[in-house]
Amino acid sequence: MGRVPESPLENSKSCWPGGARTSIHPSKAIIPRGGSLKVNCSISCDQKATFGLETELTKKVVSHGNNWKVFELSDVQEDINLLCYSNCRNEQTIATMNLTVYWIPERVELAPLPLWQPVGEELILSCLVYGGAPRDHLSVVLLRGEEELVRQPVVKGEPAEVMFTVQPRREDHGTNFSCRWELDLRSQGLELFQNTSVPRRLQTYVLPSTDPHLEAPRIVEVGSRWPVKCTLDGLFPASDAEVHLVLGDQKLESNIMYNGDSVLAEAWLEENEEGTHSLKCSVNLGEKDRRTRSNVTIYSFPVPTLTLSPPEVSEWTTVAVECVTRDGAAVTLNGVSAEPPGPRAQLKLNVSADDHGSNFSCSAALKIAGQVVHKNQTRELHVLYGPRLDQRDCLGNWTWQEGSEQTLKCEARGNPIPKLNCSRKGDGASLPIGDLRPVKREVAGTYLCRATSTRGGVTREVVLNVLHGQNILDIVIPVVAVVLILGALGTAGYIYNYQRKIQIYELQKARKAQEEAALKLHAQSTPP
Repeated sequence: MGRVPESPLENSKSCWPGGARTSIHPSKAIIPRGGSLKVNCSISCDQKATFGLETELTKKVVSHGNNWKVFELSDVQEDINLLCYSNCRNEQTIATMNLTVYWIPERVELAPLPLWQPVGEELILSCLVYGGAPRDHLSVVLLRGEEELVRQPVVKGEPAEVMFTVQPRREDHGTNFSCRWELDLRSQGLELFQNTSVPRRLQTYVLPSTDPHLEAPRIVEVGSRWPVKCTLDGLFPASDAEVHLVLGDQKLESNIMYNGDSVLAEAWLEENEEGTHSLKCSVNLGEKDRRTRSNVTIYSFPVPTLTLSPPEVSEWTTVAVECVTRDGAAVTLNGVSAEPPGPRAQLKLNVSADDHGSNFSCSAALKIAGQVVHKNQTRELHVLYGPRLDQRDCLGNWTWQEGSEQTLKCEARGNPIPKLNCSRKGDGASLPIGDLRPVKREVAGTYLCRATSTRGGVTREVVLNVLHGQNILDIVIPVVAVVLILGALGTAGYIYNYQRKIQIYELQKARKAQEEAALKLHAQSTPP
């Protein structure tokens, strides 16, 4: 309720300077909306006069005197000018006052923010204030967390909309923004009223203008697995980015990893349907995306068929070798290309024992999506032949020192592998083959080594000598004698050759001297 002045003449106004005067108390007041106020209207007049309060508000006289009345106004809803009037000596005078009504805003709201806001792009924030008066004392503050960013007055409108423009930063990601209204009536003898809206969380992001980098094979064989990688740098916040890898219309199961401002998605590419498929990578952040794509060709290319006919033959038999691959490919057989180039190559070979174990190779080449793919196949030739036992397989003469450890190396060749047995002439004693053992003089002798298989047999004579005692001297003395004789003969030959070279030199020297003398004699006998 408003205050009533102590003196009836306080704050008076008159339109009659020299006579009666009408006053209204107080001359101004501020009350809350719906509140009440007592107003005193008075007049200075020496005669009986009429006076009152003119207003549309609900009023009643709560006190009065000969020249004053106190009116109580109730349920005041808005600002209004009050007027006290009087009539003295048929002259009318008035006095006015300003009654201001204040009321607290019902609420303030921050309009919804975008789900994602690009860093550095202008963002307009809207604060809506419902109610509140007087407006010239009402303002709105935009808050970033607890920080006051900017303040603006609240003017017209219901609700009143106050706009703010900001440029969000990376560090504003996840920050709460809110609006706070302030009704400052401290200049009116009251207090500062304020309230804040429910905060809204801002999400900022950075999505580079570059497209993701996609690492994938251009060609993939049916049934095989190949790794695929998709990366993009310069994201913020990278951990909120979504990465999708899609082959054709099939989404690949990806493993996504984040590192700083980068994201990496890895997946395995596996497809059983031949043809060219589109591989796409998309990185989504802030309701926008960056995409890249490449083509992957799925192909089927079996190893070529390499046939030896027959696969196992007797020596001196003809073998047909054939290499076959799929249409569109070209083969080479043992390094020789098919003529004309094509998917089939053949050769024929009359084989011998030396061809046993030979490898034939077939290489097929197919061009797929600009790349050449090779597939290879090998086969081993098996030649059936009888046992072989010659000098390279088994030496015919062995000389060992008694007591030394030696191994008799004697190995027969053949397909199938022959069995080998060595027995001494006379007593049939067996000679161990392939075993390391001390040499005894008793093993000396001549042995017959026989190799046998289903394809026949062959025999070789092997002599084993064992050196011991006088046996060694009997061998060493003749050897030394031979060496001395050869040395003497070599020395004599050298002396003979040396003397012969000297004689030849002397003859050449004498012949030259004779030729020079003949030339001088001829020169003297010739006239000038």
